Amino acid sequence: MNRVIFHIDVNSAYLSWTAVEQLKSGSSLDIRSIPAIIGGDRASRHGVVLAKSVPAKKYGIVTGEPVANALKKCPYLHMEPPDHKMYHRYSQALMEFLTTYSREIEQVSVDECYMDFTEAAKRYSSPVEGALELKNEVKRRFGFTVNVGISSNKLLAKMASDFEKPDKVHTLFPQEIQVKMWPLPVRDLYMAGKSSTETLKKLEIYTIGELANTDPAILELHLKSHGRRLWEFANGIGDDQVVSEPPEAKGIGNSVTLPKDAETEEEAEAVLEQLAQSVSRRLKKAGQKAGMLSVEIKYYTFESVSHQRQLAKPTYDARDIYQEAVSLFLELWNHQPIRLLGIRSSKLSEEGEPEQLSIFDIQVEPEEKRRKKQQLREAMEQLKGKYGKEVVRKGTGSLPKQGVDKA
Repeated sequence: MNRVIFHIDVNSAYLSWTAVEQLKSGSSLDIRSIPAIIGGDRASRHGVVLAKSVPAKKYGIVTGEPVANALKKCPYLHMEPPDHKMYHRYSQALMEFLTTYSREIEQVSVDECYMDFTEAAKRYSSPVEGALELKNEVKRRFGFTVNVGISSNKLLAKMASDFEKPDKVHTLFPQEIQVKMWPLPVRDLYMAGKSSTETLKKLEIYTIGELANTDPAILELHLKSHGRRLWEFANGIGDDQVVSEPPEAKGIGNSVTLPKDAETEEEAEAVLEQLAQSVSRRLKKAGQKAGMLSVEIKYYTFESVSHQRQLAKPTYDARDIYQEAVSLFLELWNHQPIRLLGIRSSKLSEEGEPEQLSIFDIQVEPEEKRRKKQQLREAMEQLKGKYGKEVVRKGTGSLPKQGVDKA
């Protein structure tokens, strides 16, 4: 049976959870039904929009923009402060419910996750039927809505969940890419940030289909490794492995919210170096080595992305962690300003645990060195034959002192 992956995303999570909490407390106003946002302060007009209602979106308000701009677009905009403790409670309740469908869940942020629905799909006439039941049950139990995207890999499932909101189920299987995804503007492609989109426009690439049919070498020339990654995404190439780990195996990591958004590679690498040293110290203190490493980026828009890789051999060395983190970061970063960076280690093993050697760990003695050793052994044998083995001291090859004829 082909793999079935769900991407489950809470619709305007912060605002929806705030609305549900207020209604439970007796409020007669559902802020989802009016122009409303989460974030910032009306009096100071500081902060950014963390979440918005559908009516607010009609005014052109977007997540991540300054509150001052949003108030210009809609002067009577309703505003609520964020409550991250409450968001965590709702997120945890949702994830616990989702495990009743599948234990294979990879949570990627507080309000979204991937689910391997392959085994569960056998209980339904189609994956869509299962997704509809899940979506409707979330709404009945909790009072907020989710979108569910369905495909055979995580990338396409995520793209599908973004097609139309709220409270929808969409499919995007490989055979549907050309019809459903290629006509979309390139800015709608996952990981195609503002900077990348502007570069693609200069190359006269405006749709995902045009990107998919561009020579990837040209994209790499202008966007480095990120260009190749975007080309793969445009062609529906993505990971189908849902990485679910029990809490005790989540490993050791560290992240930092930056006082000022990082906008250059050099700024990000300096932060990653400090994080690598921190993770290294914690691994050493715990007597653990990491077999897998992941890097997390949260952009100024509050969108979070992560990328992980199995290491060639377990390590707790800060230099190894830093080099791997930089490599992961460069593959992941879409050149948008960065608000948060994180490094997480997983697949931990005890420091003294035996390691399987790779071919690169086996030191092969050079042919020239072996030849010289053989010559030395032959010379020693000749000396032993001429002077006797007792007179040739072991390991030095020194000869007995001989008398000198005097003329």
